[in-house]
Amino acid sequence: MSNLDTLTQKIREKAKSLLEGGQADVVIGYRTGTVPLMAAPFFARTPQDCDQLVWSSFARLNLANYLPGRTEKVALVAKGCDARNAVGQVAENQYPKDKLFILGVPCSGQVDAAKVAAKEPRPIQTSEETDDSIKLTGPGYSTDLKKEDVLRRNCLTCAHRTPTLANELVGPEVPSLPTDDFSDLTALLAKSSEERLTYFKDLIKDCLRCYACRNACPLCYCPVCFVDETRPQWLGKSTDPMDTMTFHLLRGLHCAGRCTACGACETACPVNIKVREFNRVLDKTVKENWSYEPGLAWDQKPPLTVYQPNDPADFIK
Repeated sequence: MSNLDTLTQKIREKAKSLLEGGQADVVIGYRTGTVPLMAAPFFARTPQDCDQLVWSSFARLNLANYLPGRTEKVALVAKGCDARNAVGQVAENQYPKDKLFILGVPCSGQVDAAKVAAKEPRPIQTSEETDDSIKLTGPGYSTDLKKEDVLRRNCLTCAHRTPTLANELVGPEVPSLPTDDFSDLTALLAKSSEERLTYFKDLIKDCLRCYACRNACPLCYCPVCFVDETRPQWLGKSTDPMDTMTFHLLRGLHCAGRCTACGACETACPVNIKVREFNRVLDKTVKENWSYEPGLAWDQKPPLTVYQPNDPADFIK
């Protein structure tokens, strides 16, 4: 039995136990998607439903997105990044801690469908995975890929692959990667302000303003988003370059110091924009100034949402 099969079995067993014991009213996890390379969100409300729960390397969407506003007791099947988002939502008073059970799944990384498509552009009819590889089949072909060659870029720098504050882990801890040193930003930050602006303009030139990144993000739980406000109206509804840049800048600032690098925004983007670049720069600033990483403490709020007398104030000089 592969490690993935073992994790799936343990998730199902624990989910059934939580529902039968009344510790949860619903288990939010994943089921097999209707298309290859995708695991779909699934709400298990009965022990029989739990037989549909699965664990795979295609569980890219962040299930913590479904917590804000819920009233029932939830057991959340969570990767390291998802669990940190759930903890952050508790700290931000979006969901009560006493109703949350984090069923943590140590994660070795999730597969990037865009990377797979770059290596195998032909139509994919089926996908099967082992612990280390993925077998793709289509009309007249069969291709094997190594998982390590098609992992999402955020998974390659994840320093919390094992959920840190889970109520229970369903598998052995996964060795942590070296702490993210933001070395990938060196070339960008060495550019002048004008050059950086040009970089970000080019980054979002294909943006459709569909807001899929916002809708997939567990940080975007505002009852009315600033893009939908009409009194006052913060920006237009078109794909005008200035409006588009304003959307990404304001959303980036809203997520500053709160992003867990789950990559849900980039997974959801239909035109493959590296949306997380905005947050990467801001997260580097927050980490260097406040030594803060989101979702590692139940009662610690993001630095940009609180005031401390000894906060660095160099930015106003």
